[in-house]
Amino acid sequence: MSILIIGGDQISQISSMLTQLGAKTINHWDARKKSSAPKKKVPQDTDCIVMLTSFLNHNTMLKYKNEAKKKNIPFICAKRSINCVYDEYVKIMGIKDCKECYVNCDKELKC
Repeated sequence: MSILIIGGDQISQISSMLTQLGAKTINHWDARKKSSAPKKKVPQDTDCIVMLTSFLNHNTMLKYKNEAKKKNIPFICAKRSINCVYDEYVKIMGIKDCKECYVNCDKELKC
């Protein structure tokens, strides 16, 4: 699974958690510059888009939300905390219990 994370600066904990949940590739766009983020195209192999909403403008969020909808890509909006991302990821991806989870976490990630 390939995940595109848009927003945020330090995402090492979030990317580690997503890797444990089955992500093979994680691309990150910090989207700090208003001029650069909305011009980028979502990579073709993207399986899920995670938006960290703390530092994004509305135009950037709308552009990628609409693109995800057109391409039928799961789209997750969350604050920049690992718990918020985890909760939204589990909800959107339909993980209901540990049997459906990709992680062998021994309950470390609350699954």
